[in-house]
Amino acid sequence: MFLKTIEERRWSSSIFKSCAMFTKLFHRNPQQSSPSEPPEDVPQLKDFEPRIVVHYGIPSTASILAFDPLQHLLAIGTQDGRIKVIGGDNIECLLISPTPVPLKNLEFLQNQGFLVSVSNENVVQVWDLERRRLASSLRWESNISAFSVVCGTNYMYVGDEYGYLSVLKYDIEEGNIQHMPYQIPPELIADEVGIEIPDQQSVVGLVAQPSTSGKRVLIAYQNGVIILWDVSEDKSVLVRAHKDLQLKDEIIIRSTGDVRRESLSYKSDDEQAEKEISALCWVSSDGSMLAVGYVDGDILLWNLSTAISIKDQKANKSSNNAIKLRFSSGDRRLPVIVLHWSANSAHNGNVGQLFVYGGDDIGSEEVLTILNLDLSSGLEALKCIKRSDLTLNGPYADIVLVPGAAESSYTTLFVLTNPGQLHVYDDDCLSGLVSAQEKHAVNAVQCPVTLPTVEPYMTIAKLCSVHNDGNLQRVLKEVAVLAAKRQVASPTTTGSAKWPVSGGFPSQLSSDENIGVERIYIAGYQDGSIRIWDATFPVFSQIFVLTFQVEGTEVPGASAPISALDFNSTTSSLAVGNDCGLVHLLELVGESEEKNVHLVTEIKREEIDLHHGNGWQSTAVFSLLNSPVRSLQYTFSGSRIVVGHECGKVAVLDVKSSSVVFLTDFLVSSSSPVISLAMKTYLQTDTDDPEQSGNTSPSDPPSEVAFILTKDAQIILLDSSSGNKICSRSVNSKESAAISLYILEEKFSVPELSLQNTVNPSQNSTDGKEPLLPHTEPDSDSAEAKENISSEGVELWKNFVDSLILVCCEDSMLLYSTKSLIQGEPDFICKIDLEKQCCWTTIFKKNELESGVVLVYSTGVVEIRSLPDLKVLAETSIMSILRWNFMANMENTMSSSGNGHITMVCGCELAVISLFTSENDFRIPEALPRLHDKVVAEAAEAALKFSLSQKSKQTAPTGLLGGIIKGINREKENENASIEETRDVLVPKLEALFSRTPFSVSDLDLGDDFDEPMKSGSTLRDIVDEPIKLVVEKIEAEPKSPTLSPQTQSKTETNKQTERDRLLEGGSAITEPKARTAEEIKAKYRKNATGDTAAVALEAKDKLLERQMKLEKLKENSEELASGSENFASMAEQLAKQMENRKWWQL
Repeated sequence: MFLKTIEERRWSSSIFKSCAMFTKLFHRNPQQSSPSEPPEDVPQLKDFEPRIVVHYGIPSTASILAFDPLQHLLAIGTQDGRIKVIGGDNIECLLISPTPVPLKNLEFLQNQGFLVSVSNENVVQVWDLERRRLASSLRWESNISAFSVVCGTNYMYVGDEYGYLSVLKYDIEEGNIQHMPYQIPPELIADEVGIEIPDQQSVVGLVAQPSTSGKRVLIAYQNGVIILWDVSEDKSVLVRAHKDLQLKDEIIIRSTGDVRRESLSYKSDDEQAEKEISALCWVSSDGSMLAVGYVDGDILLWNLSTAISIKDQKANKSSNNAIKLRFSSGDRRLPVIVLHWSANSAHNGNVGQLFVYGGDDIGSEEVLTILNLDLSSGLEALKCIKRSDLTLNGPYADIVLVPGAAESSYTTLFVLTNPGQLHVYDDDCLSGLVSAQEKHAVNAVQCPVTLPTVEPYMTIAKLCSVHNDGNLQRVLKEVAVLAAKRQVASPTTTGSAKWPVSGGFPSQLSSDENIGVERIYIAGYQDGSIRIWDATFPVFSQIFVLTFQVEGTEVPGASAPISALDFNSTTSSLAVGNDCGLVHLLELVGESEEKNVHLVTEIKREEIDLHHGNGWQSTAVFSLLNSPVRSLQYTFSGSRIVVGHECGKVAVLDVKSSSVVFLTDFLVSSSSPVISLAMKTYLQTDTDDPEQSGNTSPSDPPSEVAFILTKDAQIILLDSSSGNKICSRSVNSKESAAISLYILEEKFSVPELSLQNTVNPSQNSTDGKEPLLPHTEPDSDSAEAKENISSEGVELWKNFVDSLILVCCEDSMLLYSTKSLIQGEPDFICKIDLEKQCCWTTIFKKNELESGVVLVYSTGVVEIRSLPDLKVLAETSIMSILRWNFMANMENTMSSSGNGHITMVCGCELAVISLFTSENDFRIPEALPRLHDKVVAEAAEAALKFSLSQKSKQTAPTGLLGGIIKGINREKENENASIEETRDVLVPKLEALFSRTPFSVSDLDLGDDFDEPMKSGSTLRDIVDEPIKLVVEKIEAEPKSPTLSPQTQSKTETNKQTERDRLLEGGSAITEPKARTAEEIKAKYRKNATGDTAAVALEAKDKLLERQMKLEKLKENSEELASGSENFASMAEQLAKQMENRKWWQL
């Protein structure tokens, strides 16, 4: 009996919810201010749209896990609103929420290609994995305290801080989240159950009961009340609270050898008091047993068998309905934070492992406890076989269990610890832990790292373009294919087990053999190794691992950290420098050639044996100075390479002859490190003959001048052929470190720029930082600069095609002309003082007309400026793009290929950012890998349908009596076996349930007719208003085809007693034959042809079998009717007893 009418409930519910909304409104935290907009006068780039096109690594802020067991995808949520999705074959993706808010819930819409997240701001977001974007979001009015996705569907249960149970649906066709009408306030549940739920008792747990297809959900309230709610019947199936606790035993499990069972002869005050629930999970496949963890460290295993009715619970007729588990007898214990159950399929789910985090004494070692429990003899005879403690590799973040194969005893365990460490424990790992006598750390399988940045530590990196040279791209492609085959044969995992995440599939373009390797990513490490990846597509694949240990010869510093590298695509050459001053020269030759490698030092030259297998071949190793190599730069021809050292010395090496062209002394008195190098060519002339001045011979090769920039902002021009210093000068009088030097293209006219930037001294520059004025240093500096010009430099400027030089320092940017430097004129064309400290710069070129410079500041701000006038065009930040803070030395691993792609590393993460939409190298859809495999989804659905069809054939009854008994016992069997339903059957059922308000329809039909999808054009109201019918199909005794054509034979009478009398034909349990006249028999069994007795008997037998099938179908339909199941079972039993002894003449 309800205490209120339906109208009163709805009215009170709306009033309560309105009050809750106003309370939430007045207690809402002040909103954060929106980010500042760029100044209105700043010109904006039209196609400037920074986007993450490649991301590898697990963020250090990772906090929550989710797994799709059908698609084999792993999702990792973070504290800053990011979601990392990992698949197989180096497929990784990063999804970023609009607001950097922690995520408290993360679940897949299993096998549908969508991911659902709930933020701390109570925003429910659905992510489209196929399109890699946020599909829809919905802000909840109150704090979401519990969230659960109905497995295999697009429906979600939501519990909030005010005790409301609500339902959300993600409409895939509409692409939005819908709030379904089905919503139950706590007072309505309290009235139906007959208990009192205090105001503002939040829902702390929502878990769907197994084998109920989401139609039954367990609701756990903060005060310890547990209610199993049936959505289809709008009533509670059972209720558990501490006042109902019939606790007789408790088991204290300190270790495997110290397990004690203690009897509780009385109920203490602590047991009677309400305890707050902190975790819960099912520990049986049929949903009859539940594990609940509490904040005081207790674990209760509840018997939730529905065989005990609500009336029996209220009458305290239940026996031992719970048992307590404790890890310690102490009074101060940690709350039970996590409970997960893994059933052992070999024992029908009655034996399994309970994974527990928490429950131990405060101050104890942080471990994940695994209890091996045996429930085969019932809850009262529970046995704890073993307790195992898994030592974690860091502070606990989250775990997730992945069901194994049918023949597997255990599941796969994912453990996430801080900061961003992911390990997996498979059957072998857990079995080894179970067999151990004491707690220990087992060798887990670490998450395979496509691009390692921490272990080993990355020190330098460079993204390089490969010229469209058929031979070079062909060789790289062949090596890449071989490397991919090796990776498939032996996956890159640390450990003996196979990595279980294998979802997604590469793009179509990546498998095109006609597309060569267009980009490579080269990284140097602290252990002295070099790794090279194919970076043509957004999925990087490792193709080379190079080490420089020399067998049989001791080369000091061979394994020192890599400090500099350069790649020349024209000659397929690679130069690598390390902290000990060694320079390795390599050449890509395809197949390995047995060539001797020259080791060149200051005093000798010898041959060593150094091979790298197929691909790269070392040509020379130079050990000239015991000073770290800070910069490397190939000449345009690739025949020589310029090496800049930490000590300020420069060496020029000849690549072909493996010799030293020259080694300079200290270029500047301060011995400042050489941090940047640039090359420029010029044509030599015979300056002694005035008539021939300016003329060159076509056969004379052009000479190259090296522009060298030191850290103290000194520019030195050096002839790369002779080693002569042409000139040197200081370009920044302030004490700020220089960063980089660039020689701009000759398309920028120096005179025009000078005239353009000549403005009134009182007029400020366009960016408000410093006027663009010609400037002259003091005379003393000018005199000193002129003294530093050699006679070679005086003649050199005559043959030099003038161009611009951009010098970037931490606090300024300066623009010079090459001739002004050579002539010793200290005038700069343009100077910009920077308000923030600049750490890294690069030049980009979008097309033949558009180019610019990118500046990255220590604050994480990224600025785009035009060339050559250095006006600000756009501004963004690393935080807004990646949610990263700029870290120290991050600039060492930043690189760019010159077309608007920037690579950067932060901790365990590596990202490639595309600045412009016009650069489609990584943006085109055909190049992106697919996270959701539709083929796998369709195959999984088809496999489930086939499995269910086979199961129904195997369990089909064959006899009359057996069929009736099968129908009577079907409900009991369903409680002991997990019966699944396909989405096309389950979703229409849930749509009908959740599209109505509670208690609006008391006799909603969910029978077999409802298993079919709703007809097009029909509405929920049409389905609900349709009269309920018991349909008895006409079934052939021996069907010739697997497809049956159902047809209605009779209609259900409104009076159920009339139906009983008609079915039993007024019969009773009396077995004596009823007297009939000859006319009655003839009228019922007369045949059109002859009155053969055998034909009459056969007809009677067919009718008997037909009646049997009708009764079986009638029983199956009646099971779904909540109001008639018990009545029909009684009727079927009477009918079975009566028909066992009937003969054919009784029909």
